[in-house]
Amino acid sequence: MRELSYIRAVNEALREELLNDENVFIIGVDVGVSGGPFSATRGLLQEFGPKRVRETPISEAEIVGLAVGAAATGLRPVVEVMFFDFVTVCWDQIVNQAAKLRYMTGGAVSVPMVIRTQMGGGRNAGPQHSQSLEAWCMHVPGLKVVMPSGAYDAKGLLKSAIRDDNPVVFVENRILYGTKERVPEEEYLIPLGKAAVKREGSDVTIVATSQMVRVSLSAAEALAAEGISAEVIDPRTVSPLDIETIIASVKKTHRLVVVHEGVTSCGMGAEVAALVMEQAFDYLDAPVKRVGAPFCPSPFSPALEKRYVPGKDDIIRAVKEIA
Repeated sequence: MRELSYIRAVNEALREELLNDENVFIIGVDVGVSGGPFSATRGLLQEFGPKRVRETPISEAEIVGLAVGAAATGLRPVVEVMFFDFVTVCWDQIVNQAAKLRYMTGGAVSVPMVIRTQMGGGRNAGPQHSQSLEAWCMHVPGLKVVMPSGAYDAKGLLKSAIRDDNPVVFVENRILYGTKERVPEEEYLIPLGKAAVKREGSDVTIVATSQMVRVSLSAAEALAAEGISAEVIDPRTVSPLDIETIIASVKKTHRLVVVHEGVTSCGMGAEVAALVMEQAFDYLDAPVKRVGAPFCPSPFSPALEKRYVPGKDDIIRAVKEIA
């Protein structure tokens, strides 16, 4: 099977869905001639033309507002918002329009749109270009939130997101764009809301998202050398969250560590910890541990950012504290 980079898997998924459904179109800043700020839309303008791949001014509120209207009238827009931080500019359109129209119209109006954006640190982009705001999105009923950790999942999940009749925030990590995985040439879909067990284990469950899945797998290898067997679960979709798979793992291992790149306070890990405490408290042999960013803005300084973004040693330390 061929190997494909994460960003090329995203590009391939976009191309296939443009071919699959004439109602699909892409809109965003620099998505046309330059092929997108991270080259995700490279070649698509030349193949599908400006009606299907639309350049816009730098106005995220305008872009998302247009997409909400287009989706409500039967089209399937895929919006590129360059950085997750910039979602804050169009938060009203996402929260009060896209997420609620289906509910407010009794199902008469669907909003089948995808907002592709990228998150995370590691590139010294500073506090306004490095945030991981998935917990904001998880808090909003009506939104689906997807966070692929590799090329295979990115392609299958993006195709499913585009075909979904609900608004989906599709969160990529720029650190992962160059990583490669085996990706089939034939079409495949990965259902939203279904977690993947990336590594089986018996002593502790590690639930991790996005880039932290790879970091957790590296930590699990190091722990195995010390006799600790860690099971690594990638939710893939954090809303809806496949809590059943997580609970089944906790019932087997009796310990849980949740790892994400966002701020620990009120983050995705807090939700997973609360659900496990509510549904599987009697199976736990130790407190749930969370590993995330500290409660402060992401620093620009390379040395400080290295301390800010969770790493392998942080995960190993958390596991050892409870195992």
